Amino acid sequence: MTRKLYDLDSHRRDFSATVLRCDPDGERYAVVLDQTVFFPEGGGQPADTGVLGGAHVLDVQLLPDAIVHYTDVPLTPGAQVRGEIDWPQRFRRMQGHSGEHIISGLIHSEYGFDNVGFHLGEDAITMDYSGELTWQQLMHIERLANEAVYRNVPIRTEYPAPEQLAHMEYRSKLDLKEDVRIVTVEGYDVCACCAPHVSHTGEIGAIKFTSVMRHRGGVRVTILCGSDAEADYREKSAQVAALSAQLSVRQADVVPAVQRLLDEIAQHKAAAAELERRLNAQRLQLLQETPGSICVIDRFDDPVAMREFVNAGMLLAGGVCAAFTGSDAEGYRYIIGSRTVDLRAEAKAINAAISGRGGGKPTMIQGSCTAPAAEIEAFFAAYPGK
Repeated sequence: MTRKLYDLDSHRRDFSATVLRCDPDGERYAVVLDQTVFFPEGGGQPADTGVLGGAHVLDVQLLPDAIVHYTDVPLTPGAQVRGEIDWPQRFRRMQGHSGEHIISGLIHSEYGFDNVGFHLGEDAITMDYSGELTWQQLMHIERLANEAVYRNVPIRTEYPAPEQLAHMEYRSKLDLKEDVRIVTVEGYDVCACCAPHVSHTGEIGAIKFTSVMRHRGGVRVTILCGSDAEADYREKSAQVAALSAQLSVRQADVVPAVQRLLDEIAQHKAAAAELERRLNAQRLQLLQETPGSICVIDRFDDPVAMREFVNAGMLLAGGVCAAFTGSDAEGYRYIIGSRTVDLRAEAKAINAAISGRGGGKPTMIQGSCTAPAAEIEAFFAAYPGK
């Protein structure tokens, strides 16, 4: 079995090893070493990547008899090779995974819920818990978790003897019996875990919840730790600063300023809708019964008003009532209705004539087109009626 150097020192970045085996594996090569610093995928944490004897390590997996490194070029069995992991990637993952242990330990002790899912992604960390938690409760956990960071308590890893393990209280998603690796965050968590962790909580940096949603009877939360939390703060701080400048208010007053703006927009929308209703009433008064078709190209800001116009017009038209809104430069949206024409059957021919696409029911179709207004009006002026 490959010796797990990452178990002995999670901060070790490089090492030397002997190539025991190298076998083709599709377009990759499966390399087995006598020892490794590369962590194989496991416990919700992705595998390390890096370089190994001139080859790029693309993936690492733990098999029953060995740790296999998948590389882009072959290595010679028996050769001594030097390996180096992508350290920024590893350290970011250690920060996040150690932060997850603190949070899960606190949620378990404070509210009695278990961690039932964990994924350490490239952009964020998601964790699933067995019970529902409010945002206020999560903010309480966040404060306690960051206190653990400030205290810089030790994080220890060990393989307890079976008789010792039998009397230990620890979290675990699986019923493990042997070679159980225990990770202890002093005063906060004891958990079975195979992954590398930081040696003291101070290395984690900030811990920040970013979202929560209900999930399978519990909640799914998203967190950021360390450099990821710092990057998120910088980005959001820059966004608040930009909004502050655009709204000409202090950064602390951005939220009420945005709310005032939203209230003004809502008032303007209501006023515009009222004007649209009045304009539509005038349009409807101008409609006259005809054995042919009605076609109106106008500005319809409200889709409901546009549909009401077509509903009224189709009662007066022997053919169809067609309403279009838009411009020759940007194209048009349309709604077409009829009491006498099967528009579902006619949709293909109509769309071909006006360079459009759309469909619907026998009594009404809607879609968009790119034909200019003159072509649209000419087509419907000649469209047969009853």
